[in-house]
Amino acid sequence: MATASRLLNYEEWLALPENGEGREECVNGVIEKMPPAKFSHAWIIKRLTRQLESQLDETKIFVADSDFGLVIRQHPVTQRTPDIAVFVLANMVQLDGYIHSAPELAIEVLSPSNSPGRVRELLADYASIGLPEVWMIDPAARRITIHILENATANPGYRAQEPGPNGVTQPLRFPSVTVDFSLIWP
Repeated sequence: MATASRLLNYEEWLALPENGEGREECVNGVIEKMPPAKFSHAWIIKRLTRQLESQLDETKIFVADSDFGLVIRQHPVTQRTPDIAVFVLANMVQLDGYIHSAPELAIEVLSPSNSPGRVRELLADYASIGLPEVWMIDPAARRITIHILENATANPGYRAQEPGPNGVTQPLRFPSVTVDFSLIWP
């Protein structure tokens, strides 16, 4: 739901107070508020975060699983908040208190409000910053779709695939990590 009557520019967006009630993103200059996550959404995020953190070196890798700003572009200002994002600390770019670089992996747990059009728009934003891998998890259908970036320089887009046998997969940029999706459902 949009709450701004006009489009914000980057400087106006930076001047907004931090929101402590639910999540929000700014998409093409419009603030979009989202309700707090439901229990199953939070459960899946926690279970995935634990699997990732237990296998990654926290001195080199940052697994973000809380509200944070990932700036896609400044004009028109677009900021997304993935449910989980995995960053290599050495590659992370921070500016104005927000992250301005693509994570190696983003994970989105879908809500009923995530229409196919909104998911396409989200994936297009992620492709525009060269995010190599996005996992979309649909709790209602108990379905995981892995999106791998193709044509990163010219006309980027994602190729969808399913997890490996028995719901086990390895993130593209972290092949020594194994994620078992059968362990994430509440």
